[in-house]
Order: sequence, then C-alpha cells, then structure tokens
Amino acid sequence: MTRLFIIISFILAASVVSISCKESEHNLIPESNQKPQSTKDNEKKRNLSEAFKNYWYQGEAEITSYQLQQARYGEIHEGTAVSIYVTEDFLPKEQVKANAVSSENTAVLKLNLTKNFVTGIYPYSIMSSTFSPVNTDQNAIKISTSVQEWCGQSYLQLNTKKEFEIKAHSYFEGEADQSISLPQTWLENDLWNRIRLNPEELPTGNVSIIPSFEFLRLGHKEIKAYPAVLSLKQGDSLSIYKIEIPELERNLSIYFSSDFPYEIEKWEETSKSGFGPNAEALTTTAIKLKRIKSAYWTKNRSIDRNLRDSLGLK
Repeated sequence: MTRLFIIISFILAASVVSISCKESEHNLIPESNQKPQSTKDNEKKRNLSEAFKNYWYQGEAEITSYQLQQARYGEIHEGTAVSIYVTEDFLPKEQVKANAVSSENTAVLKLNLTKNFVTGIYPYSIMSSTFSPVNTDQNAIKISTSVQEWCGQSYLQLNTKKEFEIKAHSYFEGEADQSISLPQTWLENDLWNRIRLNPEELPTGNVSIIPSFEFLRLGHKEIKAYPAVLSLKQGDSLSIYKIEIPELERNLSIYFSSDFPYEIEKWEETSKSGFGPNAEALTTTAIKLKRIKSAYWTKNRSIDRNLRDSLGLK
C-alpha cells in the first residue's frame, strides 16, 4: 500500500510540474519570436528578404509616436497617435493570437494604431488593429476598431472567411448591432501593413475598397466597398501612397520611407468634418515624433515609464 501510494504521489507531482511549466511558458511567450511558417500550395507566397527577417523577427516591436492634429466637429484638435508594428503567431481558424508555437500557426504582421485627443471637455480614444499574413499576399485576416468617448463607444470587427464577416456595435440608433457579409476586396486598413511588407504589391488605379473602419465609425457611413482611385509616387527618400474615395469626399496620403523597412513618417486625411450643411473639408495630420524598437510587453513596471519620454509621450 505504501509503495502504491508513493507511485501515485509521484505521478500527480509530475503532472503538476508539467502543467506549471506550460503555464510558465505561456506567460513568457513574446509577441514575436518565430520565423514565418510554410504556406499552403494554393497561396501566392512572398519572398521575404534576410533584411526583413532580421528586422521583424528579433523579438521586438516597432513603436512610433506622432504629433496628431485631428479634425472633429468642424475644428482641429491636438493629440497624439502611436503605431505599434509587431509580428506574431496567429491561429488561422480561431483568428486570435496563438499562445504556443506550432506549425499550424500563421505568421502575421500586426498594426495597432491608436489616437488620443480631446474635443472640448471630453476625450476620444481610438484604436485599430490589423492582422495581415506575412507569407502570402492575401487580405488581412482580421481587423478591429474601437472608439470610446464620453457619449459612448462603438466597435467594428472583420474576420476573413470565404467572404468578409463583419460585426458592428454602436450606441447610435441604426448602428446598434449589425452582422454584415461582403465579398472580399481591398481594405484600407490592410494597405498600411502592405506598405511595410512590400510597397510593390500596393494596388493602383481604379479599385473597390472598404474604407478605414475609424472613418466609417466617426462619420456614420454605410459599411460597404466604395469606388476609389489609388496611386503610388516613389521618391528617392520618401514615397507617397494616395487613396481617393470621391463618393465620400475622402483623401488619404501616406508618406513612407522609400527604402526598407518602409517606415511611415506622416499621413494626411482630408474629408468633411462636422455634420449638416455647415460641414467643411478639414485635414487631419500626423507627423512622426520618435521611433523605437522595444519588447514593450516586458516593460510594464514603474521604472519603465521613462520609455514614454523617449517617445515624447506624456
């Protein structure tokens, strides 16, 4: 009996150690530490350079702060924007970040783009997340955007299946809860990642595009694809990618470095600001302040707050 008890105790102890190790590994998995996995035969593959792998697979994110001049309610409001680019392993079926390394995972480039500004007495906080496959030129797998301000909050999420499956939630009448299926087409949110992956793949000419989720929410526009004109002007040091959507009277210009890693230096968005007959075209601008590479998810102690100073953030 004593020997049997010892054997059972040993097995239970080993199980606990195994579980504890797995939990510890989960807690320590960085945002990015894995090279891209292989792709399916029917997908068009990207040829990733050594420079790309060395830049994006060092276990760090690229963080850039911008001085923001945001158009809202017919005025320009000062604020800050921050872009966080990082590669990570993604579960293609569940379409969420993977907790463990696996050959079944999909490598993605993730962009978290945040904006913070104040209109009058109350603040706005906006965040868009875009997950684009690294190994192929397929559409973004997932996009989500949330907008919070004192009146309420709204949220949009797109998941790429055979079609785009979109869930929309808002505190506004007529926008409260929607489920929308749309044919796959170009996505404005995804184009930011395509710049970083390979500007040569950027679409140009007359195309159909689903506009920025932030723009759709703030402007209370119908969630659908719109005709657009896209153009790319490549310069020696700085290139410009332009998106024009005539029906929405919206123009976006993204200025990025002409050489790898194609950092985004600034952007300009022009559209009608305000509501009703008095609305007029205003331009939102974001100009780079600082840029760093950091494993920011490990920088969560009080002593790490000085890193915000290095980004020019209060």
